[in-house]
Amino acid sequence: MHSTPPDGQPPEAIAALRREAAERRQSYRERALKILPHVCASCGRSFEGRRLRELTVHHKDHNHENNPPDGSNWELLCVYCHEHEHEKELTAKVRATGASTSALPPPSTFAAFEGLDAMLKMPGESGDKDRQ
Repeated sequence: MHSTPPDGQPPEAIAALRREAAERRQSYRERALKILPHVCASCGRSFEGRRLRELTVHHKDHNHENNPPDGSNWELLCVYCHEHEHEKELTAKVRATGASTSALPPPSTFAAFEGLDAMLKMPGESGDKDRQ
């Protein structure tokens, strides 16, 4: 019978957690962060500390299975540049195949500040008194 450590986790669970942590450290993201500078390869912004999570690994050949140990298929991109890179790829595919642009997602029609001016007016205010 195994004794349970003070934190309440059985030894098997602790061993499994340690194995999972070791696998994560070996993941291509962890390896990329170790060998590449923490700078977006597109916009040049630098990332450190908590903001490091905004830096993503982009596969240059778009094949997530191609992870050479030297990192030659990776570049670090901020989340914004990474999204832009994949949008460029999608647009290029549509053009190359001659498909209609209806294959692209429709543009957003959401207007975040629509009606804000009406919400900010004080009761009885016409809004025109300062516009002279």
